Amino acid sequence: MNERLNQLRRLMEERHIDAYVIPTSDFHESEYVGDYFKCRKFITGFTGSAGTAVVTAREAGLWTDGRYFVQAARQLEGSGFKLQKMEEEGVPTVEEYLADVMPEGGILGFDGRVVNSRMGEAIEEALEEKHVTFSYEEDLVGRIWTDRPQMSAEPVWILEEKYAGKPAAEKIAGLRTDMREARATIHILTTLDDIVWLLNIRGNDIPFNPVVLCYAAVTEKDFYLFINDKTLDTQVREYLEGLKVTIKPYNDIYEFVKALRSEKVLLESSRINYAIKNNLDVSNKIIDKMNPTVMAKAVKNPVEIENERRAHIKDGVAMTKFIYWLKKNIGTMDMTEISVSDYLEELRRQQEGNLGLSFNTISAYGENAAMCHYSATPESNQTLKPKGLYLIDSGGQYYEGTTDITRTVVLGPITDDEREHFTLVAMSMLRLGHARFLYGCRGLSLDYIARQPMWERGLNYNHGTGHGVGYLLNVHERPNGIRYKIVPERMDSAVIEEGMICSDEPGIYIEGSHGIRTENLIVCRKAEKNEYGQFMEFEYLTYVPIDLDGLDTGLMEKKDIEYLNEYHRQVYGKISPYLSDEEREWLKEATREV
Repeated sequence: MNERLNQLRRLMEERHIDAYVIPTSDFHESEYVGDYFKCRKFITGFTGSAGTAVVTAREAGLWTDGRYFVQAARQLEGSGFKLQKMEEEGVPTVEEYLADVMPEGGILGFDGRVVNSRMGEAIEEALEEKHVTFSYEEDLVGRIWTDRPQMSAEPVWILEEKYAGKPAAEKIAGLRTDMREARATIHILTTLDDIVWLLNIRGNDIPFNPVVLCYAAVTEKDFYLFINDKTLDTQVREYLEGLKVTIKPYNDIYEFVKALRSEKVLLESSRINYAIKNNLDVSNKIIDKMNPTVMAKAVKNPVEIENERRAHIKDGVAMTKFIYWLKKNIGTMDMTEISVSDYLEELRRQQEGNLGLSFNTISAYGENAAMCHYSATPESNQTLKPKGLYLIDSGGQYYEGTTDITRTVVLGPITDDEREHFTLVAMSMLRLGHARFLYGCRGLSLDYIARQPMWERGLNYNHGTGHGVGYLLNVHERPNGIRYKIVPERMDSAVIEEGMICSDEPGIYIEGSHGIRTENLIVCRKAEKNEYGQFMEFEYLTYVPIDLDGLDTGLMEKKDIEYLNEYHRQVYGKISPYLSDEEREWLKEATREV
């Protein structure tokens, strides 16, 4: 890592660049990025999914959020990078740091294709008084990455309407209606999940997210798709032509936007890269607002919701079989974090319609579970023992939808603290899942329902309680989320609408000891409507037992026990028909009333 850092600094010196910014991003603001785009990982050694590196001639820092503090501290040792804990007291933002270290009239460098416009403009504003020049047309890390992987170009395939629930032509027509309402003449769209949702296509260009590397430009009459045409077979090409889509080379988007004149361009600065926006001529009027497709795809249609129910039965069967196997065999056979995770993936792939995982499985035993987004490596791989707690956060992609579930499993004797924390987490998850609220509430209104049992005891968890989930798309999806404070860059505080899918995943993490999280997916639906307005409620999609061996029912209120017993009755009813006799008997005991 030190040598790579030195090579980067030599290139910076040659170009008179005073600081260089390396975010975790591809050209499309994707959460997960393909191997080709992992420049920040290459230069720092930090493997987490979020973080921004800043390099100067004398210093190097890595900014990341609370999910990764423990992991980043370990992985940055000896790298030459200092961990900057975002939102912690005394820690400057990237913009504040640059405003402090950049010299008057200096040059700031970054690859404009991987920095979103909102971030670029925030840096511009922070450095305005220093009259800094921006050098954004060269990828310096790419110049020293001699064995860089090729950019992905996996085949594109069509998602049938029996899964999508709505034809692409209808979605495109809806987008054009939204464009007219915004008085836009062209919409530049670069977020991959929005584009593939709009066209009812899928691919495999991003790990865990079945999307396609492409850009789109939509006018009242034309739809331009910028894509590597080698990914399109005859069937897909004819399908796109039937939608009146014009195919253009992937990289032509930059020349395309340069040629636009006097257009009213609808785009979302936080989700479009700096290079594209800066290539627009000044004669164009920019309409900067959230992509209309974001809300359209977040509200799942009835076909999608019914398919999601089916996907979660399949996923629940795989997870239940896994927990049965784990508890039956712990201590009698060799088990590691990686080997048991591989076994769960095998069980998922046995389910009809499974297309792989929806994110990198978090398989964490003991103190490793205290790292919220821990990823087991050969170096960290713990052996599971018949004691303590094991956390598994995982999900699958199915033709019928996307799943995401966390369960913490008791492998043997646990401490009083572990039992208390396990119980509080279960109570929190169940209380939120049973919430009833008036239409108009946002996740900000609902988060306290989950945190109350913990906050009453001076405990907390350093992540949101819930995030939106896509349909055979990204496991983290805007604009709905559940958190106690607004984080502007996440843009996940929308009103909770009927048909939106959220995760419900409180946790407790004690560094050096244990971590506990229990997660179900929930879908919002309408409840009664009366003189006070329209009430809303949630329906569980996830049906997998909560380990009764970890509970202290003495801590639970009567309603908590009722919620648990009601949930477990549903788990048994939905999952038991798909199990063997031995597994079914185990599940009956695992979901017994308490």
